[in-house]
Amino acid sequence: MVFFNVVEHDLLKRITLNPEVCFGKPTVRNMRYPVEMLLDLMSAGMTTQEILEDYDDLEKEGLQACLLFASKLVKVNSINQVIAA
Repeated sequence: MVFFNVVEHDLLKRITLNPEVCFGKPTVRNMRYPVEMLLDLMSAGMTTQEILEDYDDLEKEGLQACLLFASKLVKVNSINQVIAA
């Protein structure tokens, strides 16, 4: 179990919050790739390989970090209301 915590920690270090980059939204490694956009691409059906080909300075671990970050965000005690966009 310790191994997974170390891996998670290393992945989550790739997600940065900087008010000077993308209006402070979470990004991958302080680059102008918001987690939100990358999750949208993945949910639209783009494969990891397709995304990496389109954004050559991204790494597979950055996309894994986005998924891990999102999974941590949804682990809440309750959700009162969800409004579909």
